[in-house]
Amino acid sequence: MTAYFIVRAKLVDAALRGDFDRWYQNEHLPDALKGFNARRAWRGWSAVDPSVHYAYYEFDSLAQAQAIPGSDILKSLVAEFDRVWGDKVTRRRDVVEIIQTLGA
Repeated sequence: MTAYFIVRAKLVDAALRGDFDRWYQNEHLPDALKGFNARRAWRGWSAVDPSVHYAYYEFDSLAQAQAIPGSDILKSLVAEFDRVWGDKVTRRRDVVEIIQTLGA
Protein backbone atom coordinates (compact mmCIF):
# COMPACT_ATOMS: atom_id res chain seq x y z
CA MET A 1 0.00 0.00 0.00
CA THR A 2 1.21 3.53 -0.74
CA ALA A 3 2.91 5.49 2.05
CA TYR A 4 4.11 9.05 2.47
CA PHE A 5 6.92 10.82 4.24
CA ILE A 6 5.58 14.29 5.07
CA VAL A 7 7.49 17.37 6.22
CA ARG A 8 5.71 20.37 7.76
CA ALA A 9 7.84 23.50 7.83
CA LYS A 10 6.84 26.76 9.51
CA LEU A 11 8.59 29.99 8.62
CA VAL A 12 9.44 32.20 11.59
CA ASP A 13 9.30 35.30 9.35
CA ALA A 14 6.77 35.47 6.51
CA ALA A 15 9.14 37.77 4.59
CA LEU A 16 11.31 34.68 3.91
CA ARG A 17 8.59 32.93 1.91
CA GLY A 18 9.84 33.92 -1.56
CA ASP A 19 13.44 32.89 -0.87
CA PHE A 20 12.30 29.68 0.83
CA ASP A 21 9.96 28.87 -2.04
CA ARG A 22 12.67 29.33 -4.71
CA TRP A 23 15.24 27.31 -2.74
CA TYR A 24 12.81 24.47 -2.05
CA GLN A 25 11.65 24.39 -5.68
CA ASN A 26 15.09 24.51 -7.28
CA GLU A 27 17.24 22.63 -4.79
CA HIS A 28 15.65 20.86 -1.85
CA LEU A 29 12.64 19.08 -3.40
CA PRO A 30 14.62 17.70 -6.37
CA ASP A 31 17.49 16.62 -4.08
CA ALA A 32 15.11 14.93 -1.63
CA LEU A 33 13.13 13.18 -4.39
CA LYS A 34 16.31 11.72 -5.84
CA GLY A 35 17.96 10.96 -2.48
CA PHE A 36 14.89 9.28 -1.01
CA ASN A 37 14.30 7.36 -4.25
CA ALA A 38 10.63 8.32 -3.87
CA ARG A 39 8.05 7.56 -6.55
CA ARG A 40 7.15 11.26 -6.66
CA ALA A 41 7.19 14.42 -4.55
CA TRP A 42 5.11 17.57 -4.32
CA ARG A 43 4.71 20.50 -1.99
CA GLY A 44 2.37 23.34 -1.13
CA TRP A 45 1.57 26.19 1.21
CA SER A 46 -1.24 26.02 3.75
CA ALA A 47 -4.35 28.02 2.83
CA VAL A 48 -5.10 28.37 6.55
CA ASP A 49 -1.67 29.54 7.75
CA PRO A 50 0.45 31.06 4.94
CA SER A 51 3.65 30.52 6.94
CA VAL A 52 3.21 26.71 6.82
CA HIS A 53 4.70 24.66 3.98
CA TYR A 54 4.15 20.93 3.39
CA ALA A 55 6.28 18.54 1.34
CA TYR A 56 5.08 15.05 0.46
CA TYR A 57 7.20 12.13 -0.72
CA GLU A 58 5.35 9.08 -2.06
CA PHE A 59 6.59 5.50 -1.69
CA ASP A 60 5.32 2.11 -2.82
CA SER A 61 5.44 0.70 0.70
CA LEU A 62 5.34 1.70 4.34
CA ALA A 63 8.76 0.12 4.85
CA GLN A 64 10.30 2.46 2.27
CA ALA A 65 8.77 5.53 3.92
CA GLN A 66 9.76 4.34 7.40
CA ALA A 67 13.37 3.97 6.25
CA ILE A 68 13.67 7.74 5.65
CA PRO A 69 13.78 9.00 9.28
CA GLY A 70 17.24 8.23 10.62
CA SER A 71 18.68 7.58 7.15
CA ASP A 72 22.00 9.04 6.02
CA ILE A 73 20.30 10.89 3.16
CA LEU A 74 17.86 12.58 5.54
CA LYS A 75 20.74 13.55 7.83
CA SER A 76 22.52 15.09 4.85
CA LEU A 77 19.42 16.97 3.69
CA VAL A 78 18.72 18.21 7.23
CA ALA A 79 22.30 19.45 7.56
CA GLU A 80 21.96 21.40 4.31
CA PHE A 81 18.54 22.73 5.34
CA ASP A 82 19.94 23.86 8.69
CA ARG A 83 22.95 25.47 7.00
CA VAL A 84 20.71 27.53 4.74
CA TRP A 85 17.80 28.28 7.09
CA GLY A 86 19.15 27.80 10.63
CA ASP A 87 16.50 28.71 13.19
CA LYS A 88 14.34 30.62 10.66
CA VAL A 89 12.20 27.53 9.97
CA THR A 90 10.85 24.89 12.32
CA ARG A 91 9.99 21.41 11.03
CA ARG A 92 8.03 18.31 11.92
CA ARG A 93 8.01 15.00 10.08
CA ASP A 94 5.55 12.15 9.80
CA VAL A 95 5.12 8.83 7.98
CA VAL A 96 1.60 7.93 6.85
CA GLU A 97 0.36 4.70 5.27
CA ILE A 98 -2.73 4.96 3.10
CA ILE A 99 -5.23 2.35 4.23
CA GLN A 100 -8.27 3.35 2.21
CA THR A 101 -8.92 5.21 -1.04
CA LEU A 102 -12.29 6.10 -2.55
CA GLY A 103 -13.09 7.65 -5.91
CA ALA A 104 -11.05 7.95 -9.08
